[in-house]
Parts: sequence; C-alpha cells; structure tokens
Amino acid sequence: MGKNLKEVAVLFFKLGCIAFGGPAAHIAMMEDEVVKKRKWMTHQHFLDLIGATNLIPGPNSTEMTMHCGHERAGWKGLVAAGACFIFPAVTITMVFAWLYQKYGQLPEVEPFIYGIKPAVIAIILGAVYRLGKKALKNVELGILGGLTLIACLLGVHEILALFVCGLLGLFLHFISNPKSKLNSFAFPVLLQATTSVGTLKILWTFLKVGALLYGSGYVLFAYLDAELVTTGLLTRQELMDAVAVGQFTPGPVLSTATFIGWQLGGFWGAMAATVGIFLPSFVFVAILNPFVPKMRKSKVIGAFLDAVNIAAVAVIVAVCVEMGRDTLTDWRTMVIALLSLIAVFVLKKMNSAFIVICGALFGYLLALL
Repeated sequence: MGKNLKEVAVLFFKLGCIAFGGPAAHIAMMEDEVVKKRKWMTHQHFLDLIGATNLIPGPNSTEMTMHCGHERAGWKGLVAAGACFIFPAVTITMVFAWLYQKYGQLPEVEPFIYGIKPAVIAIILGAVYRLGKKALKNVELGILGGLTLIACLLGVHEILALFVCGLLGLFLHFISNPKSKLNSFAFPVLLQATTSVGTLKILWTFLKVGALLYGSGYVLFAYLDAELVTTGLLTRQELMDAVAVGQFTPGPVLSTATFIGWQLGGFWGAMAATVGIFLPSFVFVAILNPFVPKMRKSKVIGAFLDAVNIAAVAVIVAVCVEMGRDTLTDWRTMVIALLSLIAVFVLKKMNSAFIVICGALFGYLLALL
C-alpha cells in the first residue's frame, strides 16, 4: 500500500502542476496516465467514474482524481490524490492573491487586469455553450432553463433559483412517471451563516458553496456572485479578477476560492476558503464511491440533476450578462471580448490560460492608445 500511495501522490502532484485547460483537459490527462500508461483500471471503469462525478456536488476533475486515488490505494489514496492535485494551484493562487492585494490597484498593473476581464467573459461563454449542449436534453428542460434565467435577471438568489428548478424537474418527472419512488435521495440543505465576517464566516460560506456545487467549476462564479457580490462582501471586479487568476493557474479552477478568501481575510481567510470549498468533495466521494452503480441507475436522481444542470447554465448566463454590463464599457474592451470569443469558438484547441494572457497583453497595449 505504501508504494501505491506514493505513486498516487507523485502522479497527481505532477498533474496538479501541469493541468491547464479546464476539467475536460484534466480528465483527458488522467485517462492517459491512469488507464493507458499505468493500467490502474479498465477504460470502461474510468468512464463509469466520470459518470459518477456528475451525480454528486463538487468539481468534476478534482473528484476524478479522488476516485482514481481510491481505486489505486484505498481511502488514503483518495485523500492523497485530491490533496496533491489541489496543492500546486492553491499555493500559486496564494502568491497571486498577495501580489494582487499589494499591487493590484497600481496604474502599472491595472491595464493588464482591464484586458483580462472581457477575455474571462468569453471563456465563460464558451463553457456555457458546451454545458448548454449537454444540459438541453428536451423542451421541458429548455423551458425550466429559460424561467431560471429570467428569475436570476429579476434578482432572485441564484442558488435558490437553481434548486427550485431542480425540484420542478423532479415534479415533472413524477408527473410523467407516476410509478417512480423517491428512494434513498436527500436534498442538500441550504444554510445561512449568521456570524460576522471573519475566518469562520469565510469557511462557512465556501463550505455551503462546496456542498451545493454541481457540474463544472465555472458554476462557482455564479454562486460566489450570489454569496459575496450581492451581499457587498466582494466587488464584481474582484470576483472577475479572481476568475482570471483561476485561469492563470494549473489544476482545479476552484482555486479561485483561495484568492477570494485572501482578499476577505488574508492568509487564514485563504486557508478557510480552500478547506471549505474542497472538503465536501472529499466527503461525498468517500461516502458515495461504493454506491456509484446504484446511483447511476436511479431515474429520480437523474431527473433532478438534469434540471439542476440546465438551471446552472441559465445562472451562468445571467452572471455573464451582469459582468458584461460592468465590463464592456468602451471600444477597447469590446475589441478584446470579440477577439477572445473568436479564440474560444473558432480556435477551439487554444488553452484558456493563453487567452487570458493575450487579453492582458491587449489590455495593456490598447491602454497606451
């Protein structure tokens, strides 16, 4: 077991250092390392684990590392794989967070950040397109998604809108399948923190988000907009800058939480946000790994998640609309946004981190005009 555990730790630390490009790219790298090179499992079992990550809250690629680690070295492998994959991104993000807090408002840095914002919007829209294609399975889901988008644009809390949509999806499922039974299915409970802003509040806020985060890490931005921006704890500019840092760094995009935690409470705020956002994934994977086959066959859970997925896409669209209003204020930002959209939708193989870097450079150059 010791040798296997070391092998797991080394592999996922390496992937954590080089895994740019989002969850799909991360999973492709894992498949190459775990299935093709090391043959830890069959291709079919790897695909089954990918399916499992869509049935539980949390970031897909990070949870895949935990599943792979569990297959190789048991629960110790689960912890080692997840921690080693997360560590590089969290460490690099902390450095960026400190630099941003110290220099982020200086004129020399501002032009770069100015150009990053429209590039980030393009990247998120690319994710919306890809997620939307998978999530829009029928007309009913399209209607639910449209209603969720309208609700969010009218000011309804994003997380509330998402879970109401999930419940409506279940309701429609039971209408069309009256013989279905609600077996062994529990809904996450949305809790409200009442303590003052501090390390404990930061931990609690990100713990809530981590426990409710379905689908891609990009959904995180919508949740944080609801939890922090609308409550005045964070500006939308700071959220977008955090998104950009998440694109700069390798590994899970949820390292964005580390950056935001630092802005809210320094080093310990960053630690609290990091623990809060990732801890639920470790717990969910550890508990549910043995039940994966049964969960995948459940039509009830599938109906709920189908509705949640389409609602998540709608929530991201609503946040993109708000970001666009705040960001696309002159011809320079519009040019950068257009070029970024071309890169996202035409040059599909271009790494998102490269798009962000180009946005920063264009922002700097156009600011000189």
